[in-house]
Amino acid sequence: MVVHLSEQKAYFYKGKRLVGESTVSTGKPGFSTPPGRYHVISKDRNHVSSEFGDYVDDYGNIVRSNVDARKDPQPRGTHFDGARMPYCMHFNGGYAMHEGYVPRYAASHGCIRVPKGMAQHFFDASPEGMPVIVRE
Repeated sequence: MVVHLSEQKAYFYKGKRLVGESTVSTGKPGFSTPPGRYHVISKDRNHVSSEFGDYVDDYGNIVRSNVDARKDPQPRGTHFDGARMPYCMHFNGGYAMHEGYVPRYAASHGCIRVPKGMAQHFFDASPEGMPVIVRE
């Protein structure tokens, strides 16, 4: 799999043959997706983030959205609700490719978001150990 940051596209190869491609959304300024050569470390079909999500009250109302639990102070009377990251494939520490909202620009906290529908195809076709190349 090859991800081009400048194009906001991912290309899926079987050997040298291109068999799939998708628009993606990578890390926004301040949360860039690091270029490099990696491999799929682990896969989780129903991953929930322990870092990014919302602070919600006991009724499930969002009090503060799109927070980084490591940095953003938790308002009194709330708890952290981690972002759902279906079809998650970790490839570099805390970085992963997963299903998510894909605008036409870099908007994530560093992960590679893939549109609904396409994320499952990438997930199902990617064994652990598969190379992931992230290029400018």
